[in-house]
Amino acid sequence: MKEFNISMDSIRGVLITHDHADHIKAVGHLGEKLHIPIYTTARVHEGINRSYCVTEKLYSCVRHIEKEVPVQLGDFRIEAFEVPHDGTDNVGYCIEIAKQTFSFLTDLGEITELAARYISRANYLILESNYDEEMLRMGSYPAYLKQRITSRTGHLSNRVASEFLAENIPPHLKYIWLCHLSKDNNHPELAYKTMEWQLRLKGIIVGKDIQLLALKRNTPSELYELK
Repeated sequence: MKEFNISMDSIRGVLITHDHADHIKAVGHLGEKLHIPIYTTARVHEGINRSYCVTEKLYSCVRHIEKEVPVQLGDFRIEAFEVPHDGTDNVGYCIEIAKQTFSFLTDLGEITELAARYISRANYLILESNYDEEMLRMGSYPAYLKQRITSRTGHLSNRVASEFLAENIPPHLKYIWLCHLSKDNNHPELAYKTMEWQLRLKGIIVGKDIQLLALKRNTPSELYELK
């Protein structure tokens, strides 16, 4: 945000997907010190305050939300929905503004019928493409961790994410951002090429029919102005 000269004061709210450490480490500071409203389900809130990695617990700044019950935040209509993962509670988000719909799904082991329904509404889709199956299989992770990642409450592989979208791509979808790529079991180029290839097999050309970007772990993307 500093790179693009965006003030922290401009943040209207923070939406929490689940209570795993890599998603909530700084949320106490954002809420209690910077007084930014934190939107989360009651169960995720409980998980955050139990977490060993959250040194600043959440109290006054929390706004509890319920799954599939829309909330209004300024011009944004926000709806959380259940996704399968192994946190205390787990949601994706569907965000509508000015007749445009963003669907955000990260940390999910499979695309359920409910998740597919929210994907189908999207003009802009942020979707997990966590690992390459062969890299994970041949990699150094212990067997129990590999099993967790590939389970129905784990993560989406490049193959599963790309095959699903190739078969079910909404006609009004404009952009796909691939997110939550593994440091050890994926590469942005590999996630991109897997998705590009599967879409091409269905006659959908990246750069012409749809835009695609694989987001890097530690580098900000470009700033998008969506109209």
